[in-house]
Amino acid sequence: MLGSTHGTLSTHSRPARVVACGEQPPHTARGPVAPAGGGPPGPSDDLDVSGRPLSAPVPDLDRFFRPTSVAVVGASDSEGRPNTGITRQLIAWADRVGARLHPVNPGRTAVFGRPCCPTVADLPEPVDLAVLLVADPAPVIEQLPAAGARFAVAFASGFAETGEDGAAAQERLADAVRRSGVRLLGPNTNLNAFEKFRDDLDGPAIALITQSGHQGRPVFALQELGIRLSHWAPTGNEADLETADFLSYFASRPETGAIAAYVEGLKDGRSFLLAADHAARRGVPVVAVKVGRTETGARTAASHTGKLTGADGVIDAAMRQFGVIRVDGLDQLQDTAALLARARKPLADGVAVYSISGGTGAHFADLATAAGLRLPVLSDAKQTELHQWIPDYLNVANPIDNGGHPVGDHRGPKIIDAILDDPSIGVLICPITGPFPPMSDKLAQDLVAAAERTDKLVCVVWGSPVGTEEAYRTTLLGSSRVATFRTFGNCVTAVRAYLGHHRFTDGYRSPFDDAPRTLSPSARKARALLRPGTQLSEHAAKQLLRAYGIRVPREQLVTSAAAAVRAASLVGYPVVMKASGPRLAHKSELGLVKVGLTSASQVRDAYRELTEIARCEGAELDGVLVCQMIERGVEMVVGVTRDSLFGPTVTVGLGGVLVEVLRDVAVGVPPFGEEQARTMLGELRGHALLEGVRGAPPADVDALVEVVLRVQRMALELDGDLAELDINPLVVLPRGQGAVALDALAVCH
Repeated sequence: MLGSTHGTLSTHSRPARVVACGEQPPHTARGPVAPAGGGPPGPSDDLDVSGRPLSAPVPDLDRFFRPTSVAVVGASDSEGRPNTGITRQLIAWADRVGARLHPVNPGRTAVFGRPCCPTVADLPEPVDLAVLLVADPAPVIEQLPAAGARFAVAFASGFAETGEDGAAAQERLADAVRRSGVRLLGPNTNLNAFEKFRDDLDGPAIALITQSGHQGRPVFALQELGIRLSHWAPTGNEADLETADFLSYFASRPETGAIAAYVEGLKDGRSFLLAADHAARRGVPVVAVKVGRTETGARTAASHTGKLTGADGVIDAAMRQFGVIRVDGLDQLQDTAALLARARKPLADGVAVYSISGGTGAHFADLATAAGLRLPVLSDAKQTELHQWIPDYLNVANPIDNGGHPVGDHRGPKIIDAILDDPSIGVLICPITGPFPPMSDKLAQDLVAAAERTDKLVCVVWGSPVGTEEAYRTTLLGSSRVATFRTFGNCVTAVRAYLGHHRFTDGYRSPFDDAPRTLSPSARKARALLRPGTQLSEHAAKQLLRAYGIRVPREQLVTSAAAAVRAASLVGYPVVMKASGPRLAHKSELGLVKVGLTSASQVRDAYRELTEIARCEGAELDGVLVCQMIERGVEMVVGVTRDSLFGPTVTVGLGGVLVEVLRDVAVGVPPFGEEQARTMLGELRGHALLEGVRGAPPADVDALVEVVLRVQRMALELDGDLAELDINPLVVLPRGQGAVALDALAVCH
């Protein structure tokens, strides 16, 4: 699947040879392409052509996390009851944050010595937050506006995570929330928002978002290693407040150094992307585990939270496009978020690997290089400098092997400082595979001291499985400047994310800034061609492409053999002939494409044969297309599908039969600009074909990028009308000659 509700991209009408080329229109300026001319003014500069917002709303959640007054509905102090333990924890939390807590329970006059109100209507003051310890929170939600409540939390389960009946109950709850104006966390959430956070830690903090509270425990435990946590939002089923709300809020907080998220399903893809965009604009890294890569994982996630997990390929592409760092495990989540929260901006992207063992350095260098990290060869002058303290027979080009003994004396700090002084090096990584005191202890001390003297990142991998060593527990973990890891893999993942995040956010321009705000004249022309609930014929689909300035071959639609002969003489031999009808796909397989016709007699015979095959197949025709041939070019596919979470998506990949065989495609979520379109092409395994192989000339990549941008404009402007578009093959001609859509399929909503 390619993220389409209609299945895989269609591959149809693919003759044995590439066909058809007419005159090439002049190229327009590169970038987000809008066909020439204006359009009716949009409703607002903050909305796109579909009326969707272009920036993330940032909810004011200060009073949720730091309320002045709290009501606990269903409070209890009867031992053995679940509500009693929750009430006790909420009282302790309220005392820590300085909030007045009011128990509410019609069956009690006091709870833990505090006066208890029978209903929320009897509360002595307006409350910022109401915690609902009741099985059916909807009736209480309806009473909260009169009590002045701004926020509520519902712990109850049995909603969308349980199936259709639960989903209906959750929708009723959501309706009650919308009518009340109260913002709700939950249902099916827990007490993680009210945990006890350490207040003796300083520096940038990690803000945590999870849809399963237990999955946030490894990140929460980072506090015991000296890493600050500021907030934890357990979003549960997200009947109202969702991951995107907390993402926007945390990204706006001055203490947030990084946001860590465990996501099972997204409530709304567009809201998530707007929130990720908001974080990227502010330079706040977002690290996420998103489950659902496999069918089993997706099914389990749906049963847990009741949300669509979405087509994973689209989710993966959308996260990359907006700078969300996706990791695979909770250990990677904690290590990557911790590094990104605390590390300063890199001064260079080069990585130096320094070890007391040549084998260790070589092993780590292999892993780092395979992950895309750059290990620059140190200059001859730098290597000569290092050989003052390291024996000449050891390699110091990078990775740097000191042989062990120099770390035990005055040479150790000099070596580290010399490496960090190299302008090509932004990160120093020292893998210590196991404790070897006093050598490893002295090395750890020297690395910590060097980290205090430099603005560059110093990373240590402490490979001991024990983790109780003084060098690890006290020296390394006691440093706020050294990033310490327990595995090679997690270190490589985190450093790659660190360098990648800063490359991404440096000069970041939001794709939403370039989103079209008004409809183009092309949209008006195109809509006149669409027929609701139908699949267009190839001829009609190509008219749709023409409306958006996408080049198609010179061709004529004919309805007689004589007209076909006349068309062939006008188009120019050799020609291709294809049956054209509203429900024809895979025409080649049906024998409805004839290639390389060079005479009038061949054209007449082909016309009769095509119409006869169509009659036998019961296919409705609007005519036969007579097209001019193209002899060379790279076959690509460009398409539009609609994802259940993100709306219209654009796919580009190797076309012709290769799209079915290799499935080598990249996905973009509109809006996006030229840079993202080129990034998508770079993600293709077959990208080298566009550069020219085995003597073939380089393809016109600029023209291909232009087609991708015009197609995304079409996807945005016709969203709701166009269900699917498939241009296959799109032949990309040699550089400077353009690209031609040889066939197209369009399905209307």
